[in-house]
Amino acid sequence: MSIPRLIKDSNAKLDYQVSWVDWLASGETISTSAFAIDVAPDAVLTIAASPEPSNTTTTATVWLEAGTVGKTYRVRNRIASSAGRTDDKSFDVTITEK
Repeated sequence: MSIPRLIKDSNAKLDYQVSWVDWLASGETISTSAFAIDVAPDAVLTIAASPEPSNTTTTATVWLEAGTVGKTYRVRNRIASSAGRTDDKSFDVTITEK
């Protein structure tokens, strides 16, 4: 499976959603969710403090801001489910000047 690649302006503060609906078993829900930006030499892309990352029973949302033009960052979402399973999904964010 390929990792999704998204585009973000360096001045934008945007929300990004990760859907777990196809991974969760029937009746299973997201219990906990955490986001991280994999370490880069100039970790300028940041997880916004407000609004905080959140989740529903099937999706997780993070707000990202800043970033260095021309750089690509990998963002990872780790969840634990109501059935005790844990997994990661990642997506790449490339910073551009729009």
